[in-house]
Amino acid sequence: MKWTSNLCISTALACGLALGTYTAAVAQKPAHAPRSHRAASQSSTAPRPKDHDTFRGIAAKLNTTPDALESAYQTAMQANPKLKRGQFVAANMVAHNLSAKNPNITTQAILDGLQSGKSIGQTLQGLGLSAREAKEAERQADRDAKEAQKQAT
Repeated sequence: MKWTSNLCISTALACGLALGTYTAAVAQKPAHAPRSHRAASQSSTAPRPKDHDTFRGIAAKLNTTPDALESAYQTAMQANPKLKRGQFVAANMVAHNLSAKNPNITTQAILDGLQSGKSIGQTLQGLGLSAREAKEAERQADRDAKEAQKQAT
């Protein structure tokens, strides 16, 4: 009986030490930050597309090359560091769609308006379009850009 009692005490002591060690190890392990659904589905080592690859569909629609469009974007970014890619694409699409009827509506004129703090719609109104025409021009440019991107992929 004494042997069984000593065995029980030894086992309890060993389990207690093991549990204490495990608890200390868990306490020292840093907690992981919660991962969003999107972050869990993307690999952090997955290569991002190069910028000129993202301009492929738009460039085809504008009858230019992705590299030329990327170069123009970089140049525009130097003049206006707050310029977003979407604004640049929209400026090019709007100018492409409207310049035949309105020669004063150019990509550069729209980019200049954005640089001065105006929206594309405000810039187009300043270049002679009505508010309704400006809004429709922006919508059409957005549709054209989305369609060009779909065709590129």
